[in-house]
Amino acid sequence: MELEEIKQEFLDIFYDNIERDGAEELLNYLEKSDFFTAPASGRRHSNFEGGLCFHSINVYKRFVRLLEMEYGDKWQEKISPESVAIIALLHDLCKVNTYTVDMKNVKVDGQWVQKPYYKYCDTLPYGHGEKSVYMISGFMKLTREEALAINWHMGCFDPRSANSNVLSDVFYKYPIVYLFHIADYMASYLDEKVEE
Repeated sequence: MELEEIKQEFLDIFYDNIERDGAEELLNYLEKSDFFTAPASGRRHSNFEGGLCFHSINVYKRFVRLLEMEYGDKWQEKISPESVAIIALLHDLCKVNTYTVDMKNVKVDGQWVQKPYYKYCDTLPYGHGEKSVYMISGFMKLTREEALAINWHMGCFDPRSANSNVLSDVFYKYPIVYLFHIADYMASYLDEKVEE
């Protein structure tokens, strides 16, 4: 998909579902940032221009499918379409303006050449999920379940979960948070690729 197609799909999902106060201001922020051109990662899933937006869309689609699988046609009684879109589309807001293009030496056919790569350079080292919650909250109010889903979307890969029962407590009390964690990982490992 082309960058403009990816961006338009994101905007369609956003406008079709999110009407909360502050949503328009948040979208204006995204437009001024590198959200629509940034990679989702430097070396792993969707590590290409537009990868962050592409990943957010994939996670949204996986999340909806998991909700349908778990709760059937009545999944909207468990969580609103607006919450689903907010959680999925904005969970990785923490990656906005954190990747820069740099050069590295790589051996190609026995010769050293310089190749571009995405270098991670976080000017606001606030964490990952908690940083996304912090950034979103500057524009619009999140429900408790939305904040928890975004905050804990990394699951056991979040360093805060080491030697603690907090993650299992959250997953037991808020099954939607667990389903979202799974959606994020399914999108990352099943729907996306790593570009060399």
